[in-house]
Amino acid sequence: MPIETLTYVALAARLKISPVAARSPAKRRHLPRSLSDNGNALVCVDLAEMPHTPRRPRSRQAGDALPTKIVMLQAEIARLEATAAAHRADFERERADRLMAEVLRATAEATAAKEMTARLEGSLRAGVQASGAIESHGQAASRLGDLVADLVKADRKACRFPSLPPQS
Repeated sequence: MPIETLTYVALAARLKISPVAARSPAKRRHLPRSLSDNGNALVCVDLAEMPHTPRRPRSRQAGDALPTKIVMLQAEIARLEATAAAHRADFERERADRLMAEVLRATAEATAAKEMTARLEGSLRAGVQASGAIESHGQAASRLGDLVADLVKADRKACRFPSLPPQS
């Protein structure tokens, strides 16, 4: 077939495609182009060398699947948010349990310290009242020593069972 000079509109009509789609093979094959007197682009083409089979029109099923995909993704987001909320609740429950254990331990230590303080104060009062007699002064000092030994023992016991690690 001979070389013909066609506009993009005429080329599109021959190839049974749109004029915009006709520009693509012309540019891809670097076909010679020129301008007509009225300003339209002319393309020199040999239609025998340009095999083209038009594509079938795309179905709209791909567009119809989009709303379904959106609904599926929204359901997945809701499921993930519920899972995250459950994990958050578990984390908060574990944290509250650790804090409660720490509070109970601190309360027990404070109670033990108050009891020890009361015993020491009682011992000191007894020592001051009995300071008149030499032998009673020795007994008060011995009792005070026993209380101090008990205090040291309780302190060592507390060090063997350290508190829970601090939360970050």
